[in-house]
Amino acid sequence: MDSGSDGSTRRFRRLLLKLSGEVLMGPEPFGYHPGTVDRLAHEVAEVASLGVQLGLVIGGGNLFRGVSTVGRQFERAQADTVGMLATVMNGLVFQDALGRAGVPARVMTALEMPRVAETFVRREAIAHLEAGRVVIFSAGTGHPYFSTDTGAVLRALEIGADAIVKGTKVDGVYSADPVTDPSATRYETIRYREVLDRGLKVMDAAAVALCMDNGLPLHVFNIRTPGNLPALARGRELGTRVW
Repeated sequence: MDSGSDGSTRRFRRLLLKLSGEVLMGPEPFGYHPGTVDRLAHEVAEVASLGVQLGLVIGGGNLFRGVSTVGRQFERAQADTVGMLATVMNGLVFQDALGRAGVPARVMTALEMPRVAETFVRREAIAHLEAGRVVIFSAGTGHPYFSTDTGAVLRALEIGADAIVKGTKVDGVYSADPVTDPSATRYETIRYREVLDRGLKVMDAAAVALCMDNGLPLHVFNIRTPGNLPALARGRELGTRVW
């Protein structure tokens, strides 16, 4: 650990935060809950104040998912493209929330739409991070059939992140779904190979394999508990570490 710009300790120099679009809904059944969006933006601002260079990937499940019941009614590539556009919308919403929290941010997208957001270029993304801007990576990989988990791991590797942290609705990785199986146990640490062998629903298999092959650590934690993200950035052991 080292010291951030405010004198506080920080665990990471550069970090990629992966959030599901559903997190932005808060208690709402669809779309956005302004209070939740603002709370998350202020927590990201707190992490940035530590001197952590922070990239974000936000899914689109609060608006549209290509693999959802509705999405499966359409041709897969087309549905996935709609889902990519949903992640751009979420990126723009969160960029606005970060601005109100006093944090400069840029949305970079894998699909070219220069009047809306910057097209992703690795060196330009790194330059933004080094200048103290939060970078929101949208539109996944720019290709259908790849999840935003895979897109998040890809961007984390491209920017040289120390780790990827995934904020979820549960407090780590479990042996089974803790919502439906009360006997499920939580792992404090687990190897990527075990995740794949046991078929644990941490991220999709392609994302897990990409992390494993490149030695990228993953931290899975409960983002719905206020204060967890800054605490993790400061070095508190939360959730599950996958390596």
